[in-house]
Amino acid sequence: MASCSNPACPTKEAAATLSCPNCIKLNMAPCFFCGQDCFKAAWGEHKKLHKLGKALEAARIAKANAAPPPVEPTALPDWARHYSFSGALRPAQQSPTRIVPSRIPRPDYADHPDGASLSEQRDKSSDRAIKVYSGEELERVRHACKMGREVLDEGGKACRVGATCDEIDRVVHEAAVERDCYPSPLNYYNFPKSVCTSVNEVICHGIPDFYEIQDGDIVNIDVTTFVGGCHGDLNETFMCGNVDADGQKLVRTAFDCLAVALAECRPGTLYRDLGNKITKRATKSNCSVVKTYCGHGIGNLFHTSPNVPHYAKNKAKGVMKKGHVFTVEPMINLGSYEDFTWGDNWTAVTMDGKRSAQFEHTVVVTDNGIEILTARDDEPVMLWDAAKNSRQ
Repeated sequence: MASCSNPACPTKEAAATLSCPNCIKLNMAPCFFCGQDCFKAAWGEHKKLHKLGKALEAARIAKANAAPPPVEPTALPDWARHYSFSGALRPAQQSPTRIVPSRIPRPDYADHPDGASLSEQRDKSSDRAIKVYSGEELERVRHACKMGREVLDEGGKACRVGATCDEIDRVVHEAAVERDCYPSPLNYYNFPKSVCTSVNEVICHGIPDFYEIQDGDIVNIDVTTFVGGCHGDLNETFMCGNVDADGQKLVRTAFDCLAVALAECRPGTLYRDLGNKITKRATKSNCSVVKTYCGHGIGNLFHTSPNVPHYAKNKAKGVMKKGHVFTVEPMINLGSYEDFTWGDNWTAVTMDGKRSAQFEHTVVVTDNGIEILTARDDEPVMLWDAAKNSRQ
């Protein structure tokens, strides 16, 4: 039992059960009195505590409603100071790496100091048979892809003239966390952000920074989400503001290259044959196909077999079978297919500085075709609509 809070209480050791209501309203530690007489006698001094309590409560509310402190960017990397860039784009300062709450399950590389995926390394050392998904396991892949779709849609809303790539990363990160997903790129072999943003001549793996999107830019947003032990992977290229005719042609061509490839996917199709269809469509628009990067198996692992090259006459192994889950993600350039990587060891750019565009879906092979697991709910097949990928 509490003792009476009146210093002059004649029965100081008596049980005190009468609490001060104002202390409770102000979220202060409760004060108890043995009765109304002691409460009235102590009121002159006791009410001074309420003044202090009001000040503390006001400070607490102000702190809760205050805007978060500004993000302090990291300095430009040393490698960029005397670097020979192929195009106009330059790296900008970056915000600190964002944190994923500990309650969210994470892939094995998330907390590895080198970002290494030991499960992928074990997979590469095995016979790498293409995994067949079915039943509950396929449902978990389907859910990861659905979450990825929702997260990319949120990131796409943030992609507009005047916005920064860092803002897109923030939106994608928060959208993933809200859905109890881990953003798969984060710390994957030490990639520092939660999404890839690839602007203009960047082919893929662009690191989000404080670059401000300009009128006429094209921006690829590549999202992967990990939830339920599975990854879902997709990307789209957005046209920001007034994109010129060549840029519009490029983005439409990249979309069509993915569409013609997916139209060929069914049991019995050779994985190597997709590159022929993609190259034919790209060549029709006087564009080229990047050879360095390819589609891949996905599910329990971020990257696994099969490899899915996008260029003609490739040597990929494997035949599509029901239950195979993989990505197709052709990277299409306005100029040469050749690429190189910036000094950050991630950002892949065109050798000639011309623009590149890309679209990606994760699919599962069915009895007589595929299901696009990362499709919009109202878009089970790929149909070009420029408005969906245009931003102001």
